[in-house]
Amino acid sequence: MWKLLIDNYSLYALFKPHWIVLAIFVTYFYYKKIIRFPAYQVTSTQKKYFFTAIISFLLVSSTPIDVIGNDYLFSAYVLQLAVQFFVVIPLLILSIPRAFYRRNIWDYRIKFVLNIAGHPWLTLFLFSGLLSVFLLPSVHSFFQEHFILMVIARIVLFVDGIFMWWIIINPLPEMTQLPYILRAAYIFFASVFLIPIGFFYIVIQKAQFSLYSAVAGDIIPGFTAIYDQQLAGASLKLFQLSSYAIALLFILIKWRKEEEDNGDDDRLKNIRYARGVVIHLPDKDNPPKK
Repeated sequence: MWKLLIDNYSLYALFKPHWIVLAIFVTYFYYKKIIRFPAYQVTSTQKKYFFTAIISFLLVSSTPIDVIGNDYLFSAYVLQLAVQFFVVIPLLILSIPRAFYRRNIWDYRIKFVLNIAGHPWLTLFLFSGLLSVFLLPSVHSFFQEHFILMVIARIVLFVDGIFMWWIIINPLPEMTQLPYILRAAYIFFASVFLIPIGFFYIVIQKAQFSLYSAVAGDIIPGFTAIYDQQLAGASLKLFQLSSYAIALLFILIKWRKEEEDNGDDDRLKNIRYARGVVIHLPDKDNPPKK
């Protein structure tokens, strides 16, 4: 495999140094403008989220995985998409402190644009629908033949993915006031809408891409085009369902904690302390029955 890649591609094509330069620039910005900025309190967890996102992005974008995905294995291409959309984007959103969003996004012009472009259900249908269409054999083959269109399609999907995860993570509650129950439903429908395209590649028993079929076995001996498609479908569902399951778990935990805190507040609002003695005042909202 390595001899095949080295003989046919330059080091620049294999390791994409422009992505490394971009990652260094983004990391510098994060350190200088966010971590070192006095107004923001960046936790160690947020720093871990950020560097995990950057490393994950480089692993699939600035390594031979990119070349393999474009020219040899459809499963490698889908792996790259899955990592970028279901790992990198949510971790980057989580890595930024809420004060940064309030300072730079809580502007009525940006807020207006986000409220339109980031409408919950519109974003859900757009991202899941566009990604499903993009991965259809005929559509994907068409984009592979037109590099500029491929770049535009990837940018559109990435931006739409940001809006989708913005709704799920809800970094500014005062801006996207979506109840916990609707966010849970949002995640459920997001996972359901991508099931057809994932299972299509898992169950189909006919090679769908002439490009990948022509080089089947060159990278992994004995790895047929059918196996490649099945692994692509499985990878997509694994990353998608895993990321959504984790997000749903965090939402449910936060929801339960908030309900418990509200319950504690209701119980404590009629309690007073006088010289170490606990006094329970009558509840005006729920007077005792006679």
